[in-house]
Amino acid sequence: MTDYAEEQRNELEAIESIYPDSFTVLSEDPTSFTITVNSDAGENDETVQVTLKFTYVENYPDEPPLWEIQAHENLEDLDTEDILTLLQQQAEENLGMVMIFTLVTAVQEKLNEIIDQIKSRREEEKQRKEREAEEAEKQAFQGTVVTIENFLSWKAKFEQDMAELKSKKQKEEEQSGKNKLTGKQLFETDHNLDTSDIQFLEDGGNSVEVDESLFQDIDDLDLDEDDPDFDPLDLGSDED
Repeated sequence: MTDYAEEQRNELEAIESIYPDSFTVLSEDPTSFTITVNSDAGENDETVQVTLKFTYVENYPDEPPLWEIQAHENLEDLDTEDILTLLQQQAEENLGMVMIFTLVTAVQEKLNEIIDQIKSRREEEKQRKEREAEEAEKQAFQGTVVTIENFLSWKAKFEQDMAELKSKKQKEEEQSGKNKLTGKQLFETDHNLDTSDIQFLEDGGNSVEVDESLFQDIDDLDLDEDDPDFDPLDLGSDED
């Protein structure tokens, strides 16, 4: 008959010696403990970490222990799901044998894979951004390649914009024409125009001063209208 309690005590002692800094006993009945597992250092000394909680069942190791992820750092939900699936697979493969060390080792290898994946994802993201930047620079340098399709699209939009602009201008001109009054309409609507000329004459229109010295006395002029060379336009010219 298998002494399950003895096997569990022996394994617990071995686990404590292997993981002295990360092993913590939570309870003795039932036996429950945690082990914190770290990955190797990745880029910029970054690591991922998970704290596993194990609880012995009465017939362990013929039955798998209970486990759960108590805490984790730098892991996504998908990563924790993968770890739980891995624990299930390893437990089924190792039934009948003490397996805590095997389970923890498998999880640590998984964490190392995850840290490598994180590094790969970052590298791929960096390369993607570089390609996008190069493509954007190339497009800015070359401009848009003209094809029949995009030319026709541009032409249709241009004609539509011009038609809208022309229609808007016509409406503005029509509206302006409606608001512009004719001379007759201005005269009829502005009664001040009726008296404006009269008012001008009253204010000074009849007091225009004339400088008579600018005109020669008609009697002083020696005119011979019968002279064939006579030209009335010469009356204003000066004679020496």
